[in-house]
Amino acid sequence: MSLVLPTHALKRTTCRLRVDTKGEHPASKRVHWSCLPEIGRMDVAEFRRRGKEMVDYIADYLENIEQRPVYPDVEPGYLRNLIPSEAPVEPEDYNDIIKDVERVIMPGITHWHSPHFYAYFAAASSYPAMLADMLCGAIGCIGFSWAASPACTELETVMLDWLGKMLKLPECFIAGTSGRGGGVIQGTASEATLIALLAARCKVINRMRASNPQLSESEIFSKLVSYTSIYSHSSVERAALIGGVTMKKVSTDKNFAVRGETLKKMIEEDKAAGLIPFFVCATLGTTPSCAFDRITELGPICNEENIWMHVDAAYAGSAFICPEFRPLLNGIEFADSFNFNPHKWLLINFDCSAMWVKNRADLIGAFNVDPLYLKHENQESGLVTDYRHWQIPLGRRFRSLKMWFVFRTYGIQGLQTYIRKHVSLAKEFEKMVLADENFEICAEVIMGLVCFRLKGSNEINQKLLERITKLREIHLVPCQLEERFILRFAICARTTELRHIQRAWSHIKKLAYEILQESSHCLKVYSCGHAVIEMLGPSGRTAA
Repeated sequence: MSLVLPTHALKRTTCRLRVDTKGEHPASKRVHWSCLPEIGRMDVAEFRRRGKEMVDYIADYLENIEQRPVYPDVEPGYLRNLIPSEAPVEPEDYNDIIKDVERVIMPGITHWHSPHFYAYFAAASSYPAMLADMLCGAIGCIGFSWAASPACTELETVMLDWLGKMLKLPECFIAGTSGRGGGVIQGTASEATLIALLAARCKVINRMRASNPQLSESEIFSKLVSYTSIYSHSSVERAALIGGVTMKKVSTDKNFAVRGETLKKMIEEDKAAGLIPFFVCATLGTTPSCAFDRITELGPICNEENIWMHVDAAYAGSAFICPEFRPLLNGIEFADSFNFNPHKWLLINFDCSAMWVKNRADLIGAFNVDPLYLKHENQESGLVTDYRHWQIPLGRRFRSLKMWFVFRTYGIQGLQTYIRKHVSLAKEFEKMVLADENFEICAEVIMGLVCFRLKGSNEINQKLLERITKLREIHLVPCQLEERFILRFAICARTTELRHIQRAWSHIKKLAYEILQESSHCLKVYSCGHAVIEMLGPSGRTAA
């Protein structure tokens, strides 16, 4: 018998499906396709056309992004009402899908690459990286081992060596052809911190059991303690929660940096209490204020106490390719692992978080699970790296393509110029803030982040941020330093220029003036029996 498929399912062909009815059981029927029907399928010709259209759409979006409100004006749950509650049974027209990008998706987008976006830290973006991501998606390899796709593994190893040399990392972190250390791309700095903590935990348990065989793993585990700054990223504390170990917060100096003396005192107290210090996460460029822990002081202490030191430079690390910022990385020779995010400030689109270890055996020893179906003939040769042993997931994308494209397109000089431009824009904004007596700078401006506030209460600064967010002309987020509510102004977008900074500051000043007028309080000064009312700003000075 012959069965003709419904014409609405065939779209571009009228193939016939023949079912061979020979056989005694329905399950034994053999199905023959005279040709492959294109059921809702996009063929090569259409892909070429649609691909060019998508590149044009992306180029138009980015070229005109500053015309869009940087922050969305939607309520939670807005999207569910704009699309069906179930997936379509029949194929839909591609043109309708594209129309729905503007109707459904764009109203709910926070435009991270708008020059009006000054929140969090930068999310890097560049056209070469986007093109590399397209190629990565097309190749579609799952590079968990060298055998799974040799180029995927080998390019990653070389790109991390390139980047390590750009940073002038110590030779022990460079893989080369015979190094004990090396680099790996993680998804985020959060993953890198967790990987380092778990590797450190495994290493200390093995070491303690080797020297004290009578100790059980659970006994050692219960005494482990780790340390990080009170201003470190929340992901560091989360790593300890996932790792099941205690993490203690270390207080900082007046520049919000952890110092060696403070850490050493905490370690000595914990050792005296019978605890086992095993892990320190130092931060170079903290999220609240871009402060730098003194790793030249922390490192020798960690080495002396046999404590794993992980250095998290998620944002600031990109700047270390500039000679003037490289001294901030001094002390990295004491670290066991180091991480920063090229996807923040090095023009490489998310996700691309670079991590280096001094001894790869520490990672492999913690994460090596080697079933037969993942083995290959070259894995014991000493010539290849299987990155599945360097991370929590098994699968991994061909992310090093983005690094290769960007490094070759911009060159080191181009990347240095980009970073210096952002720093200079931050310095310009700092000057604008300092020129207004109603505002104050709250932390040293070292890179592309300015922490500032209106002089006065936390409440008045909260009100200022609420109004900024509501108007959606620019986007900022706050932080807290020494119990004070601070506004963070981070230079983020690749296309940000001085005119955008000037416009943002004018907007902030205008809103601040309105709030000061509304919030001014009255001071009654009695003179000659008459009440004289002076309008005072939050700093105590008469409002202009």
